[in-house]
Amino acid sequence: MLELLINPKKAERQPWDMFFIGAFYATVSLIIVKWIFSGDPVLSKYTGVLVVTFCVMFSIPFIYFSIKNEEEKDLENRGFMNLMKEHSKALVYFMFLFLGFIVAFSFWYIVFTDGNQNFKAQIETYCMINKPSHFDDCVSEYGFGNPAKTTGFLTAKDRIVNIFANNMLVLTFTLFFSLVFGAGAIFILAWNASVISAAVGIFSKSNLANLPLGLARYMIHGIPEIAAYFAGALAGGIISIAIIKHDFNSEKFWVILQDSLNMIILAVVILFFAALIEVFITPVLF
Repeated sequence: MLELLINPKKAERQPWDMFFIGAFYATVSLIIVKWIFSGDPVLSKYTGVLVVTFCVMFSIPFIYFSIKNEEEKDLENRGFMNLMKEHSKALVYFMFLFLGFIVAFSFWYIVFTDGNQNFKAQIETYCMINKPSHFDDCVSEYGFGNPAKTTGFLTAKDRIVNIFANNMLVLTFTLFFSLVFGAGAIFILAWNASVISAAVGIFSKSNLANLPLGLARYMIHGIPEIAAYFAGALAGGIISIAIIKHDFNSEKFWVILQDSLNMIILAVVILFFAALIEVFITPVLF
């Protein structure tokens, strides 16, 4: 039934609709988890993962048909530039879907007084990426236990390496999941959206008035990262569907493979520049 809400063809014409779809999926997922699992002493520890899981379940039908639609475009052999132009339409509505996740998750993180409990795993991931040498203090300050001040300093080079390495890890998992499960990469991407949302909530200091500033803080470098991850997911998903349809026995499969490799290379380049933006530009503005 969910795939009837919107289809890839309509999303190409009205990509902004995917923002509202993403916000709706994220909101419903959070409500379901709080309603059903928050009272369970065992499952309540994993609410952050459960929220992402439900969000993924809602999104998979659309993601699958979108990737299938893009694979069919590859078979038409339109040439590299024309294919990139066509694939960019999918990247745009995927990004709107992702932004819908982020805005909704960030909003509810702030609105719910127990927001940090709903995103415990995400806060731990945030601390692991941003303050690895002071992980325990970071988790205490932003999520659980008594507030603690953190100290420590990373050079610009160390931060670039740390951020780029983490982004490449996310891209690698995205490729793996999309190759093995087709639309399965949406789990990695939804998880990443929830981690960004936790970071936005932390930056906003749980104040809705600061939410636009928090979103701007992370979207400056987040938007190119989102585009790179979805490019990787699209590339892996296209190859996966091509293999399922046994196109690898034909010349068309090698056209699809070349197109997908070009998208992966482009994703890596974008992630490197996103890391530079995060280290040198974002801190200056915020």
